[in-house]
Amino acid sequence: MRIGFLSIDWTDILDVFLVSILLYQVYYLVKGSIASRVFLGYLFVYVFYLIVKGLRLELLTSILEYFMGVGAIALIVIFQQEIRRFLLIIGKSTAFTNSRLFNTFLGTNEAGIRSESLKIIVDACRSIASDFNGALIVIKKKDDLEKYIQTGELIDAVISKQLLISLFNQYSALHDGAVIISDGRIKASRCILPVADGADIPSSIGFRHRAAMGMSEATDAATIIISEQTGRISLSLEGELYSNIPASELEMRLSEYINSDKLRV
Repeated sequence: MRIGFLSIDWTDILDVFLVSILLYQVYYLVKGSIASRVFLGYLFVYVFYLIVKGLRLELLTSILEYFMGVGAIALIVIFQQEIRRFLLIIGKSTAFTNSRLFNTFLGTNEAGIRSESLKIIVDACRSIASDFNGALIVIKKKDDLEKYIQTGELIDAVISKQLLISLFNQYSALHDGAVIISDGRIKASRCILPVADGADIPSSIGFRHRAAMGMSEATDAATIIISEQTGRISLSLEGELYSNIPASELEMRLSEYINSDKLRV
């Protein structure tokens, strides 16, 4: 097909369509942050470069080519958080990464957590909240949490209501940081979690909530947050924060999430 002096094939239309989707997804990922302005500025320079190259202005084209080459490296540095988030989204959503064969090859498993253990955790959260003690509890789903466990004090104990309550007692030496529950056991306390720092996160959200969101962005773990100011229980799943959840609803949500998406062949 010809439009004026242009010869257009169906592959050209497909190419433009896919590039449009890619650009939209990238902009959607960075919108609302300072990085979005950098992205638009770089996109404008690139369009200007294509125009200059089409007009065959050799000197200006050479200068812009050098700028584009250096700029590509600069973009990787500037957008490292966004690129990481984008790859994490792809890794979590791809059916191939959820297959049993793939997870066996990587050494992951689906040990999960029993409903009895969830009841104990929720019961402990109810008591901690009623005493207005802050808490941050990470429950493993499928992703390996070993590198986060190593940042804290190793415990490796059977899940117990009294142990969880004592760990988050304000006079306990282990109450700071997060408790990580993995493979049906309390693995460690005082663990350091990645903190979410997106521009779309409300400034009213405290450090515990930011850490919970950061953990649920980086892994598929479920993270429970208890506010020491209000005693309210929140839950962070896949980068989303669900606030002021009743204890009865917390158990249902945890059970549905932890036991969902069983590994497939």
